[in-house]
Amino acid sequence: MLQRRNFTLLATAVLASPWVRAQSPGAWESVLAKARGQTVYWNAWAGDETTNAFIAWVGEQVKLRHGVTVVHTRLRDTSEAVTRVIAEKSAGRNEGGTVDLIWINGPNFFAMKRQGLLYGPVTQTLPNFKYVDVTRKRSNLIDFTTPVDGMAVPWSLAQIVFVYDSARLRNPADIPRSAPAMLDWARRHPGRLTHPKVSNFLGSTFLKQALVDLMADPALLQVPATDTSFVQVTTPLWAWYDQLKPTLWRQGQQFPDNGSAQRQLLNDGEIDITLSFHPAEAAASVSAGLLPATVRSFTFSKGTIGNTSFVAIPYNAAHKEGALVVADFLIGPEAQARAQDTRYLGNLNVLDFSKLSALDRARFDRLTPSAALPSAAELGAPLLEPHASWMTRIEAEWQKRYTR
Repeated sequence: MLQRRNFTLLATAVLASPWVRAQSPGAWESVLAKARGQTVYWNAWAGDETTNAFIAWVGEQVKLRHGVTVVHTRLRDTSEAVTRVIAEKSAGRNEGGTVDLIWINGPNFFAMKRQGLLYGPVTQTLPNFKYVDVTRKRSNLIDFTTPVDGMAVPWSLAQIVFVYDSARLRNPADIPRSAPAMLDWARRHPGRLTHPKVSNFLGSTFLKQALVDLMADPALLQVPATDTSFVQVTTPLWAWYDQLKPTLWRQGQQFPDNGSAQRQLLNDGEIDITLSFHPAEAAASVSAGLLPATVRSFTFSKGTIGNTSFVAIPYNAAHKEGALVVADFLIGPEAQARAQDTRYLGNLNVLDFSKLSALDRARFDRLTPSAALPSAAELGAPLLEPHASWMTRIEAEWQKRYTR
């Protein structure tokens, strides 16, 4: 049997880590004083206008309140910022770097942490970190199996949901709440299910979620895949997918390019179920007229994979104090409530509501309700992302098995 010992030790070390303690108020006042007048160059993916607008709002707020200017350095890929920091280190530029803050997660965080390219730990300096959920939302502490150790600040949660049109799937008992149930549903409704191309992250995520659901012990995915473990662990996945593929839209011979194309198929009535890594996507799509008001979301009974988006400060950032101020504002109840509002972003928050005041909890109570938005109870606690090596191997194996 594959061993769980490494994962158990990792989780114990993370939860016992001392970096979650808060610093004294006087220390934070010093940070605020040094930050005033600084310009923070926030390197962030710019492929979504609602996210760009939210970053602009954050900039307005920290300028007004703390005298910190935010410049959004727009990226096509996070690796652009990481490459810049690496180049600066190679050139001996250990101070006055051009990148102050990065929206980062997954392999890029791991690469920067491993190479000593991050400033920190920083979370203990942030007053608002006391509101962050470090117990139930475990991805706030572990990023794709890498312990964060306070070197990055969680600011947004994502979790896999499935979206369907309740005008067509009217019987709640017919909703497939597991991978085996989805196969059974697809057999009874041929051509009404699909997933994006596996070269797209959402397509590979569909396979990854199925693997987690089919496994008796998903904790095995928290350590890197080896040739032996990959074959052993994924055998049930390929047996499941061999049966599923012929039942898919266009007999599994063609796949939508991405999540947007898949959503359009649902809107056009060509399929009945889609996949999203954004629990509020259905609600936001209804508001934008991209999906009918009858769409709803669901998850698997055993839970679905979730992950956290972080911001991190490079070791050589020129404006570290300003970056800390921006990071702290992002995890405050006001910014988290705005980010969760489907009129702006619709992101899941990273907070523990039991730590909030009644006034701050009320910020979330006032958010516009939507029948298409799953409740916290419906979502359940997000499952941890597997180690990145599993997704890489799954993508390669799918291409080998199912493309010619």
